[in-house]
Order: sequence, then C-alpha cells, then structure tokens
Amino acid sequence: MALFKKRTVGKPGEWYYCLEHKKVEEGPECPAKNRFGPYATREEASHAMETARERNLEWETDPRWHDAKPDGTDGTGEGDGRA
Repeated sequence: MALFKKRTVGKPGEWYYCLEHKKVEEGPECPAKNRFGPYATREEASHAMETARERNLEWETDPRWHDAKPDGTDGTGEGDGRA
C-alpha cells in the first residue's frame, strides 16, 4: 500500500507556468521539473518568467548573499576579481 498517491490531475484554481511548452496551465499538467507554481491566478502564472527575473536580480544584488569583505577580499587571501 502506497503512503502517497501520485497526483495526476491538478486542483482547479492552481495555475502553473510550463517551462517546456511556454504556456500557462491550470493544475499541474507537466512534471514539476518543467514548471513554476502554483500561482493563485492565471495572470500571476502568465508573468512567471518576469517574476523569476526580478527575484534573480534581487538575489544577485543583495549584499547579504555575497562573501566579499569590505576590503575587497573574499577571505581566502585572493581578491574578488574587482578592479
């Protein structure tokens, strides 16, 4: 007896963006590795790639995620590559 049933049909109202087919889907139609979501609305899912770009930019520019010390070194005795 399986502890978890594999969900093959999505719930109504769950929206996903399929990375493979580049389209919005209601309920997970494609494997999890190929989708973003769930989103509350079709509109949110349609902007999934924009949302991901914005979040990536925030992460890349967040000083809390960088190991560089104030003196420009990375703590290994090497510079961080900045000129």
